[in-house]
Amino acid sequence: DELRRLRSTPARAALAHIVEALDGAPLPRALLVPDLPDRVAELLDWVWTRTVRPEWPRYRRLFEADIATRTQSLTSGGWAAALSGLRPGMRWLGDGRLRVNAYPYPPREISGAQLLFIPTTAPRGWVGRDEPRRYAITYPCSGLLAEPGAGRRVPEEALGRLIGPTRAAILTQLGAPKSTTQLVALTGYTLGSVGGHLKVLLEARLVHRRRSGRVVLYHRTPLGDSLVGDGPPQLG
Repeated sequence: DELRRLRSTPARAALAHIVEALDGAPLPRALLVPDLPDRVAELLDWVWTRTVRPEWPRYRRLFEADIATRTQSLTSGGWAAALSGLRPGMRWLGDGRLRVNAYPYPPREISGAQLLFIPTTAPRGWVGRDEPRRYAITYPCSGLLAEPGAGRRVPEEALGRLIGPTRAAILTQLGAPKSTTQLVALTGYTLGSVGGHLKVLLEARLVHRRRSGRVVLYHRTPLGDSLVGDGPPQLG
């Protein structure tokens, strides 16, 4: 639908948008063509089909896990916690003020405008604006969730034999509270599989759960820690 709308855009209007986005930079001669919208649509279709769509299920899990983590941080620690580490130099100053980077630019008043936070798998983020109505801060997913296959630790062989390799992998991840969406992203297992194994771990009292805002978080119990090797043995 978006590509169809792009193809129906008059070439002159598309060129005007590009000139505005370039913000004074010279316009490449390759863009001075009468079928510019069709060419751009073909390029976007190729990028989606060949590079994005094959990896989209994993990207989507990463984005959903990142959003769940930010929501959890916002609920527990406010904007200062949620925006911490979002991008270099960013800091919540309080009183409705946000420092986007460490450069000494003059402050910009955006009251009443829309401010979007957009995760990306790119290594660096950027700031976009459609003044005066909309602004966007695009930031890279960071930490374990951003690395393909990272966080999928190989559980101890003995633990895998005791409770099964899938449950062992999930239990190993729960040294810190995580949602089912985060566990799906970290392990690569399906949502149904993660949910089923979490139910068994709950019944065995190896994990417990609590609600943080709209998100349910799971965390190892002391008994679960002892099985993984992160706590003292449980006697009795």
